[in-house]
Amino acid sequence: MTLDGRTALITGAAQRLGRAIAEHLASAGARVAVHYHTSETAAQDVVRAIRAQGREAEAFTADLAIPQAVERLADQVSTEFGPPDILVNNASLFEPTPVATLDQRAWDRHLAINLTAPYVLSLRVGRAMQERGAGKIVNITDTMVARPHPDFLPYGVSKAGLVALSQGLARALAPAVQINCVAPGPILPATHSTPTRDATILSRTPAGRFGDPMDVAAAVLHLVEASTFVTGTTVTVDGGRGLT
Repeated sequence: MTLDGRTALITGAAQRLGRAIAEHLASAGARVAVHYHTSETAAQDVVRAIRAQGREAEAFTADLAIPQAVERLADQVSTEFGPPDILVNNASLFEPTPVATLDQRAWDRHLAINLTAPYVLSLRVGRAMQERGAGKIVNITDTMVARPHPDFLPYGVSKAGLVALSQGLARALAPAVQINCVAPGPILPATHSTPTRDATILSRTPAGRFGDPMDVAAAVLHLVEASTFVTGTTVTVDGGRGLT
């Protein structure tokens, strides 16, 4: 898919991986709908950076924990900016949830933001893509799907569900729409990490460093731009962490 003139909706695009993905797709020619929840200032910075490239961008806000707000986001972007040709479900909640203190609220919020919101968006946007005859959806998952961590149980379950959702929709919306996942490993230190934990992660990563958000953005661009014969799969970006 050539990105020139194509509309891309990217959730959680104001910061970290989402910002890198937004700016990288824009550099390849896409018009970018920058979704954010509370980070309006950061989202507007992304919009300005993309416009400085000579590309189009607009910021859209929505609380992804509310399904009705997710539906409104899809409709607003389609009406005000153009129907998305590309959807990147990047936004996610990632909080420590030790089993000893895990409660229903934490479980529900992780599942709502990390799984239900991508489901609602993918269905609403994906059906429209199918009617138009083409579209790309990329879901950002996590290598934790294959290596569950007991202190992040709802997060891991939500990301595993997102992989299953991607595979099911890849079949349901074929052949017009291709749906894939990108699973980052140690790309950036977590905001709640510690130097000791970071050192342990690096010691178990053959690449010997944390990855850059652009490593993930490049994988997303490849899935969107390079092929229409890749669907229902996951591209792992982890510096070899899964080998150890």
